[in-house]
Amino acid sequence: MARFGLLAAVVAGTGFCWQVQAQQVAVRYIDYPQTRGAQQEFQLKGIPKWVSFDMYLRGRTEYQSSDNYISGNGQTYELTRAYGGMEVRPTKFLTGYIQFIDTHALGLPLKYVAANQRDVFDDRQAYLEFHTKEVKVFAGRQELKYGGERLVGISDWTNNSRTWDGFLARIGDNNRLDLFSTSVVAVHASSLDKHGAGLTFHGAVGTIGTWVPHMVIQPFVYFKSFPGETSQQAIKGSDLFVTSGAEVAGQFPMGLDFDAMGALQRGNYVNDTVKGAAGYVKAGWNFKKRTWKPRFRGEYDYASGNNRKDLNRVGTFDQQYPSNHNAFGLTDLFGFQNIKQERMNLDLIPSQRLALLFQQEWLQMATPFDSIYSGSAGVVVKAPVTGLLSSDIGREFDAAGKYLITNAVVVNAGVGHFSPGTVMRENTHGAPLTIAYFSLTYRFKLDHKGTAPTPAP
Repeated sequence: MARFGLLAAVVAGTGFCWQVQAQQVAVRYIDYPQTRGAQQEFQLKGIPKWVSFDMYLRGRTEYQSSDNYISGNGQTYELTRAYGGMEVRPTKFLTGYIQFIDTHALGLPLKYVAANQRDVFDDRQAYLEFHTKEVKVFAGRQELKYGGERLVGISDWTNNSRTWDGFLARIGDNNRLDLFSTSVVAVHASSLDKHGAGLTFHGAVGTIGTWVPHMVIQPFVYFKSFPGETSQQAIKGSDLFVTSGAEVAGQFPMGLDFDAMGALQRGNYVNDTVKGAAGYVKAGWNFKKRTWKPRFRGEYDYASGNNRKDLNRVGTFDQQYPSNHNAFGLTDLFGFQNIKQERMNLDLIPSQRLALLFQQEWLQMATPFDSIYSGSAGVVVKAPVTGLLSSDIGREFDAAGKYLITNAVVVNAGVGHFSPGTVMRENTHGAPLTIAYFSLTYRFKLDHKGTAPTPAP
């Protein structure tokens, strides 16, 4: 059952996993369908003891009824993804890892192919790990994942998941400190992926896993800076966003669980002052002894927008580098900027191999004087200087499920329907959208015969 609760899907009622992995932080949330679970193990005598190989294969068929907000523009396509990795362990204190990526959007017209859907055979990860009992240092191209990944995550649901180039130091284990200096890797579909000039994203993340019973606390501070920006007064220069806050998650014996995050953002956008904020709170009750183990959960999300009361202030929260899938519904239309959400979830587990999720979201703008933003921080509806006439973005209903054919072969299926609100309908984005998907995931690993199998993450 533990493996079941960690596989890729919209998982229901299985709680949190506190296990620490080399390239990630411990807290796991069931709302985001991350790819976890068992790798099928193959062992061969011909493979040296100091090397192992892994493969990740995923295919997902998607249908969108009104792609790009165009009524009647139904698109059916196949998203394919292949990862292949090799790990070498030349000494007790050194590990190297390299991984390729190859992704395609088959059947989707090129003009609708998003930047996160296609990357033709490229380097996804390539790092060295130096480790002792209490300290690990990673240098190279790697993943960064913290907490619920609402600020920093790899966005695993998208066909091209995110990585960074740079350095990460991890000190400690269940109670630890992460320090990193990196730059996000930009995907180029037909050429080598690379980051921009210099290291632009830095952070410090603490994890307190044993001090408070049944809880994990994760304080953080992130620094994000870019040159070549243009302020509200059309002045060119650089920006600096400093995002500080904490995330707290807990699970208690009576079936109550919660997680909450709060973040304040300060800095400068060229000559303008940055003052933003964001956060969420989720609370649920799990009836583990009931048939199908129902779990009810409520959620509220908020990210500030720019109200334009002060022309020298930028109030739009910068969402950093989140994993936004299902943050605001399965249709993935919106990002963590200038938005408010109320959501209710019902999770069910009819059997050990089947999990179901049903959820309803209500979405509004934090302020009508700012724009509506997509999951990639692009502008969906641009607000005029006088502001939009409504803050009602719309509502959405979703249903999703996951079935384990084996521990290493996972089926995901779901459907989401977004009903546009007043502000969408009045700004040429009034087409209702239904998205449906069906995916199959398989992972395996090759080791030297006699090597102990690696525990499932």
